[in-house]
Amino acid sequence: MPIARPDSRAYRVIAWLVRHLMFAVSKPQWSGTEHLPRTGGFIAAANHATELDALSFAHFLYDQGFEPRILAKRGLFTTPVIGSLLRATRMIPVDRGTTEAGRSLEAARVELEGGACVAIFPEGTITRDPDLWPMEGKTGLARLALATRQPVVPIAQWGAGDVLARYARVPRPFPRKRIQVRVGPAVDLSDLYDRPADAATLREVTSRVMDAITRELEVIRGEQAPTARFDLRLHPEHKKKQTTYPPVERP
Repeated sequence: MPIARPDSRAYRVIAWLVRHLMFAVSKPQWSGTEHLPRTGGFIAAANHATELDALSFAHFLYDQGFEPRILAKRGLFTTPVIGSLLRATRMIPVDRGTTEAGRSLEAARVELEGGACVAIFPEGTITRDPDLWPMEGKTGLARLALATRQPVVPIAQWGAGDVLARYARVPRPFPRKRIQVRVGPAVDLSDLYDRPADAATLREVTSRVMDAITRELEVIRGEQAPTARFDLRLHPEHKKKQTTYPPVERP
């Protein structure tokens, strides 16, 4: 599919810069692209292991012909340079942990119903798992998926950490690193659409999506993920940046 050409000149310029930057520091290896919907809106859900993931995620989606709208924490929108870039590309600010969080979901819903690709990191932040496996996700994606009934496509990515390790300040751009992205089939949530959107349903949606992402990541890494998925809710002391964390058994 030809690369998307957004109406916004600012978006085109930024996309050009991101593409050339990513090609300069990485050797992309993409698979499973046949699972990406070619008509209508959809939610692209990916794992999050390093600060560079947003660029590799956007690069992949843009080169598949989409103009992604990535949900990002509102604090990034207030920084002088990054904030202006996010606003110019119509990314969606997220008010995490506040009563205003619903606004971001409403904005995402509007984009989806308009046929856009909305890109989300369901974990809400960089994974705290010591081996960088996906941790338990937050329920924002579940609320959006149930409200819109748009396809949720699981996407695993791996290798961006070789360019910029988790919480590292200095990148290692050379030699170019291999960054792999693998797309799985849309997660089947049809049996949950007519159920009440209570805590149990939201957790079930979230678990199905995280399981699907993890399965694709297992293929990329050639390893089996631990049965104990790290749950940040059970370890609030690890909300700050750290490097090693004990796993917890899934309930």
